[in-house]
Amino acid sequence: MSVRALAGWVGLPTLLLAWWLVAGLLDSALLPTPGAVFDTLWQAQRTGELWHHLGVTLRRVVISFFLAMALGTLLGVWMGRSRLADDLLDPLLVALLNLPALVTIILLYVWFGLIEAAAVLAVVINKVPNVAVMVREGARSLDVRLEQMADIYRFGRGRRLVHVWLPQLAPYLMAAARSGLALVWKIVLVVELLGRSDGVGFQLHMAFQVFDVATILAYSLAFIAVVQLVEQVVLRPLERRSSRWRRVGEPHHA
Repeated sequence: MSVRALAGWVGLPTLLLAWWLVAGLLDSALLPTPGAVFDTLWQAQRTGELWHHLGVTLRRVVISFFLAMALGTLLGVWMGRSRLADDLLDPLLVALLNLPALVTIILLYVWFGLIEAAAVLAVVINKVPNVAVMVREGARSLDVRLEQMADIYRFGRGRRLVHVWLPQLAPYLMAAARSGLALVWKIVLVVELLGRSDGVGFQLHMAFQVFDVATILAYSLAFIAVVQLVEQVVLRPLERRSSRWRRVGEPHHA
């Protein structure tokens, strides 16, 4: 067993034990025991509330994530391959990177109302600049020799994209995807807290109003578990696969 895996197996029980001990010593509703939180979680899933709100939030995360990745990738490749586009759009990109997510969410709700489209658009606007910056760096570092090879063999734009650009951009895309997933779900929770009537963020807001810490922790743990599952089952295998072509090309040493 690797050191990292061993640390994972030891770290979680240690954290739970410390949580249980501190909660027992304080004996306060503001820090419920792990048992109380898991009981709240069980009751929420038994009634179906947990699955409903998790499903709503995940739908918003998925829609926002793929829209932001698509738009950010197009923008990043364009800026990375065109000096004019980079000069024109870089100030806007910097402004959006420094614009607080809360400001974007409030403005879109004020301009368009408390509707689903405004909620998703707010998340997309906050994520696109991050994707564009990462992909732009990848587009700038595309191997000139591979471009020359594509010219010699007269690759069309489609073949050039699939066989030359995407393999080189894959590590940058995966980095953007992994950081983006963490960012998107956090912004989605704020969006739901401020202006939606369902979702995990809405449930956290309702629990906050009555200081129901057990419910806050239960929904937070449930969604963290889902995000970690996506990370381990989807993103990490994709990342390993996307970098395989680099390992194949590396020389083997005796």
